[in-house]
Amino acid sequence: MVPVTMHDSSQVARLRDALGAADYTVDGCLDALGRQAYGALSRSEVVPALRALRGDDGPLATLIGLFLLQSPVPYAHARAALPLDEAVAGGLVVRDGDEVRALVDIRPYGEADTDWWVVSDLGSGIGGVSGPVRPDHVLGIGGASTTLAGITVREPVDRALDLGTGCGVQALHAARHARAVTATDVNRRALDLARLTMALSGVANVGFAEGSLFEPVAGERFDLIVSNPPFVISPAGRYTYRDGGLHGDQLCEHLVRNVPDRLAPGGTCQLLANWQHVKGQDWTERLRDWLPSAGFDSWVVQREVQDPAQYAELWLRDSGDHTGPDYAARYDAWLEAFEEDGVEGVGFGWIGIRRTDGADATVRVEEWPHPVEQPLGAEIAAWFRRQRALRGLDDAALLETAFRLAAHVVQEQTGQPGAEDPEYVVLRQQRGMCRADRVDTVGAALVGASDGRLTAGAIVDAIAELLGESRTALRSAVPESLRALVADGFLLFPDDPGAGWRP
Repeated sequence: MVPVTMHDSSQVARLRDALGAADYTVDGCLDALGRQAYGALSRSEVVPALRALRGDDGPLATLIGLFLLQSPVPYAHARAALPLDEAVAGGLVVRDGDEVRALVDIRPYGEADTDWWVVSDLGSGIGGVSGPVRPDHVLGIGGASTTLAGITVREPVDRALDLGTGCGVQALHAARHARAVTATDVNRRALDLARLTMALSGVANVGFAEGSLFEPVAGERFDLIVSNPPFVISPAGRYTYRDGGLHGDQLCEHLVRNVPDRLAPGGTCQLLANWQHVKGQDWTERLRDWLPSAGFDSWVVQREVQDPAQYAELWLRDSGDHTGPDYAARYDAWLEAFEEDGVEGVGFGWIGIRRTDGADATVRVEEWPHPVEQPLGAEIAAWFRRQRALRGLDDAALLETAFRLAAHVVQEQTGQPGAEDPEYVVLRQQRGMCRADRVDTVGAALVGASDGRLTAGAIVDAIAELLGESRTALRSAVPESLRALVADGFLLFPDDPGAGWRP
């Protein structure tokens, strides 16, 4: 693998200017290719893009062909689109006769008001690499990295840590709301490419440290820790970008158990993880055992579960091993390792931990495989705020609070046609986590009347009178379900700005 040596600031500036001048940005590529072809690229399909660019030899089409389609382009076209001699000397591209080929992937990326360029190794899915990737392969932008970016809390912080930065995606996002970001990785090539990602993207507040897990930042604390770690549970640690080198899911467990010592007061950690479903064990209890029991709130969401065969197939395809002669042997070894450990499935999801320094802790471990609306960072921040606020209210104080219904909540009723009353009522969020909570008649009436003017207790009293029930009995029965509705974000505290909902 050719080393990337383009670190001179003037060279990087000329390359950045060339990319910008060609409009090699997310919007520029979308305009050039169209939504269908651009979407097909995310599935590693290039035919729609080739059709869209047919007959176009301009700088933008050249850059798309070179880096996104990983196809050779004519030398003259490459020279017109890039500072070519510097790109060749820097290990980004190589001349092959009358053509130029990319040696790395330079991909447009960004947020609504900014353009970045992310540098990674060529992937095995399109055509830049055939067969298995190298052990020090640096993965580019993928579903996991964009998922983590979307769920991360984006509050202003002093110090942030991107643990296992890879090509630097999380560090880019964190640099926008953190005074300083430290990006670590055990893979030196990843740090080289991440440095180039920052330089090309004009990001100056990210520093780098080489080493495993928390070793490069021993003794330091951070306001935000994000990590898309090498969480893959594999029988052999072949690839630095995905295989943590520890047995089973021990790497993710190690991270979670050591996070509390690395968080500053009020700090938040968010990471992606895989965990084993072991025969005879409750997976939720396994995860609860990893999490801190006091002084921290924790929220674990399992998004997907795969059986051992599905899991092995996924990651053998990911690395390009599915086309190699050792595919069957590697597949068999993976299944053998799972069988020896009693693994019946592997869960994938998110783990969030926030330091509260309180005597109590809220620990929620749940499965939610249903669609959600990204970005979720604001909703996750609101969840942590709600748990802390709820702990500070006894039942009497809870009933003296004037809650209001969150925006984008609808009520659904299910029952037999013509029946006087529904069999059950469901409250459904149309944004954010898109939860659906079943409520009884009292819960539905309480939520419907919560507009921020009457206290929950006053509404309960009115419901009791309407139903002919005891006010005291209903006041005693309601707080448990009321807390659940607030915890899930169906009802908001008076000073809650809306838990991230967008009108």
